[in-house]
Amino acid sequence: MILYNTLGQKKHEFRTHTEGKVNMYTCGPTVYHYAHIGNLRTYIMEDVLEKFLRYEGYDVNRVMNITDVGHLASDADTGEDKMLKGAKREKKTVLEIADFYTKAFFEDCKKLNIKTPDVVEPATCCIPEFIEMVETLLEKGYAYEAGGNVYFDTSKLDKYYVFGNQTEEDLAVGVRDSVEEDAQKRNKTDFVLWFTKSKFDDQELKWDSPWGNGYPGWHIECSAISIKHGGEYLDLHCGGVDNAFPHHTNEIAQSEAYLGHEWCPHWFHVLHLLDSTGKMSKSKGEFLTVSLLESKGYDPLVYRMFCLQSHYRKPLTFTYESLDNTVVAYNKLVSRIAALDNGGEPDTTAAQEYIDKFKEAVGNDLNTSLGLTCLYDVLKAPVSDATKLFLIADFDKVLSLNLIEAAKALAETKTSAVSDDESAQIEALIAERTQARANKDWATADRIRDELNARGVVLEDTPQGIKWRIEK
Repeated sequence: MILYNTLGQKKHEFRTHTEGKVNMYTCGPTVYHYAHIGNLRTYIMEDVLEKFLRYEGYDVNRVMNITDVGHLASDADTGEDKMLKGAKREKKTVLEIADFYTKAFFEDCKKLNIKTPDVVEPATCCIPEFIEMVETLLEKGYAYEAGGNVYFDTSKLDKYYVFGNQTEEDLAVGVRDSVEEDAQKRNKTDFVLWFTKSKFDDQELKWDSPWGNGYPGWHIECSAISIKHGGEYLDLHCGGVDNAFPHHTNEIAQSEAYLGHEWCPHWFHVLHLLDSTGKMSKSKGEFLTVSLLESKGYDPLVYRMFCLQSHYRKPLTFTYESLDNTVVAYNKLVSRIAALDNGGEPDTTAAQEYIDKFKEAVGNDLNTSLGLTCLYDVLKAPVSDATKLFLIADFDKVLSLNLIEAAKALAETKTSAVSDDESAQIEALIAERTQARANKDWATADRIRDELNARGVVLEDTPQGIKWRIEK
């Protein structure tokens, strides 16, 4: 597989530390509110990546955290904790907020056919691991205490801006709200590993530590959880592009300082979903969620297909008009699949040519748009319907659009909409038209065709004979 690597800013062959196995980590949600569809674009593309790796035969161990403590309103370790912000907004405890929005997140994932990772670990379950990691960083001289907090000392690194396209001025890019100077820091780029009661005294969740009663910084969470469940060598780390700096930059700094060797060689970042005002965000007031799309009559899988039509490394602009176009495309695709004859056995030898094309398309930097094109190529291919259905089901192991299930449901709906008597009449008319054509009685054949059209009957010539369906 060829995959773009943000760490080197180029595409290259994806390799793993242990042949045939992938240790994969994806940054999970901060569960203080519903996920908006911009957040979920990232999880959709990560899901496709994981499923394609499995499709290619890799043994994948995918780990994801749940941030239920420590993520401040600014990624530069300033402002209010997001979980506390959510608790105040809804007049609930932080744990109640975390439980509610964690369940809501996975409900959205289920609707979008996003597979639950092999390991899902809330940050609040790993306090001993965070403390041990911070202690080790202090012992190695990569961290220091100041004003009751523990900071990572970025001056001890040969290179901090590892993604190659950042300068010190980029620090402001990672700050989504206001920047407040932390006078305790030795260097502008230092970041907090552990907060104590000396800061944010209204913090609800706190734990005893060697540095006082406090709580972990956001960045330490992903490093410790990844190492806990994936070991010292991670193969692939994923997330939204806004996490590249400072979150992922800080993860690399602290993980490699802690381990003493390279940690993760490959980084996969998904670009933003945009709306008419720019990057989609929760801070704009009402934001787009899966539930909102459902309330407007959209199947969540149509949004998944909308995302698959674009490359993950390109910004994607959301409009209802573009989503409506995807509805039409999805329904047409399902209708064409529903018209296929599901009898007979597939020709797996003939199918291999199309499987190879699909692997080549999606395996070239996760080009899901070309993967969808492979679906349409199969529908036009000179192979049996059984082979087409086999291939569509095979591709959908990666695309996860429920195409076969949707086609079956559509076919059953159309069949149930026609009575047995009407079905018999249609079959008789088709047989009569076939005989008229054989007799070159074109006038009779045309008359019957017009009568069938008036009933909404669509005919399709297939290698197995004439198929019909009702479209009213």
